[in-house]
Amino acid sequence: MLIGFAGLGRMGCPMATHLVRAGHTVLAYDPVTECAPAEITPVDSAEDLAVAPLSISMLPDGPSTHALVVDGLRAVAPGHVHIVMGTVGPDAVRELADRSSTELVDAPVSGSVSMAETASITTMVGSSAEQFERIRPVLAAMTAVQFHAGPVGSGSTAKLAVNAVLAGLSQAVAEGLCLAEAGGLDPGVFYEILRNSAAGAPYVGYKQQAYLAPEGTAVAATVALIRKDLGLALDLAHRHELDLPGSEAAFTVLEDAMRGGLAQADMAEVLTVLRRRNDVPPRPTLRNDQPTGAHR
Repeated sequence: MLIGFAGLGRMGCPMATHLVRAGHTVLAYDPVTECAPAEITPVDSAEDLAVAPLSISMLPDGPSTHALVVDGLRAVAPGHVHIVMGTVGPDAVRELADRSSTELVDAPVSGSVSMAETASITTMVGSSAEQFERIRPVLAAMTAVQFHAGPVGSGSTAKLAVNAVLAGLSQAVAEGLCLAEAGGLDPGVFYEILRNSAAGAPYVGYKQQAYLAPEGTAVAATVALIRKDLGLALDLAHRHELDLPGSEAAFTVLEDAMRGGLAQADMAEVLTVLRRRNDVPPRPTLRNDQPTGAHR
């Protein structure tokens, strides 16, 4: 299938590459191209994506997605499907669906850059049942699991709810580390205990090096990205008059991280914010190959 793809950033680049490897022809557009694999056909403008029967956007925010869908994809053929895979929020998605010339569905993803590279991310889809079955093979080339969450906008609601939990987990791990260190525990030893405790969610396991050795660990999801998503989640909560004190607290710490120059650091750097707040010096950096203290 000929597929148009907008957004070749850290997540979009491997996703577009997986489409090519699955046998699709991909026309790709990004005004600031971070990735241009030889297999992908670059185009000069968003309008050039309209020739494909299906297009995908993996863009960082609502305004860029709106510009692509409303302005760039005006000349699509009848039946063209556009999949919004960036996180823009359910209200923005529904507004785009009303204004778009395309059949618009939303399918934001959950997972890190490394998971996008191995096609092991999860997608949550807002669409009709018929649209879901039609696009699922395309989504399966980029993702490990595809959930039909409900009608358009439902995928974005699910993504915001997931990231509210993720932000809370990130905050909780950082607070646990602070408490353990204050009580004299070695952070590596404590982290092994945490991983193997009742609180040992998958996130705790794969973020170990980000918390214990941030200087030598690749950034997976930035503070700025999680702060944006949690802000959208809180906007949704406020519209429904929900009181979410945990999410509000996590948001204030992410705001502090932004002000403290950590916008492009990994979200695990909320630990640095808590150390600064409590005037606690950072622990010595743990090398990636250094034992954490567990005995096996």
